[in-house]
Amino acid sequence: FLEYWKCDLYNKASDDGQGIGNCPFCQRLFMILWLKGITFTVTTVDMKRAPEVLKDLAPGSQPPFLLYGEEVKTDPNKIEEFLEETLTPPTYAKLSPVYKESNTAGNDIFQKFSAYIKNVTPSTENKQESALLKAFLKLDKYLLDPLPHELDNDPNITASKRKFLDGDELTLADCNLLPKLHIVKVVSKKFKKFDIPKELKGLCRYLENAYKCEEFVNTCPDESEIELAYEAVMQQVNQ
Repeated sequence: FLEYWKCDLYNKASDDGQGIGNCPFCQRLFMILWLKGITFTVTTVDMKRAPEVLKDLAPGSQPPFLLYGEEVKTDPNKIEEFLEETLTPPTYAKLSPVYKESNTAGNDIFQKFSAYIKNVTPSTENKQESALLKAFLKLDKYLLDPLPHELDNDPNITASKRKFLDGDELTLADCNLLPKLHIVKVVSKKFKKFDIPKELKGLCRYLENAYKCEEFVNTCPDESEIELAYEAVMQQVNQ
């Protein structure tokens, strides 16, 4: 029945008000709608100009929010749940991961990154970087460990060859993690001269595959937009 509904996603606009802004929650929902294959529109909201649309549709809310019919949803987790429960097979793809572990893989990376990037104490810099590396290693291990269905197909497999967290197709878990990983990668390189180590073969393969997917690449903000968003953070850190 959703074919008859108008589905609009409202996302944070870029600094110039024209493009996609830096918001992993916005990108997460953008990816889900794209992967579902539903017809939808994306409206960017320029937060600096306090648009009327916010006052009318979602007073006091920050993007993203979803408008379908006359209803507005403003919580990203609830929007994700609603889309997965409403847009079901055979018409729409099921995006929930098969393995519950896929939902939590990498879930501590953004927290460790935030502590690292906002660190104002030079003496703890190495400790913060090590904590982030440890989180990367944990995710890398998950991506390299064969999943049960891979072992069923080949009991002798020692390392997974899957493209994404849960298999060879993007799932809700990837929609949640990839936008954050992209921010971590861009910001760490720009402001800390820190790259994800090439030795982390599972993680590097994962990102390489993600950057081949139009559902991910075409929903990413420009790197300059991400850098701009963190410049203010770095100014405070460097005071």
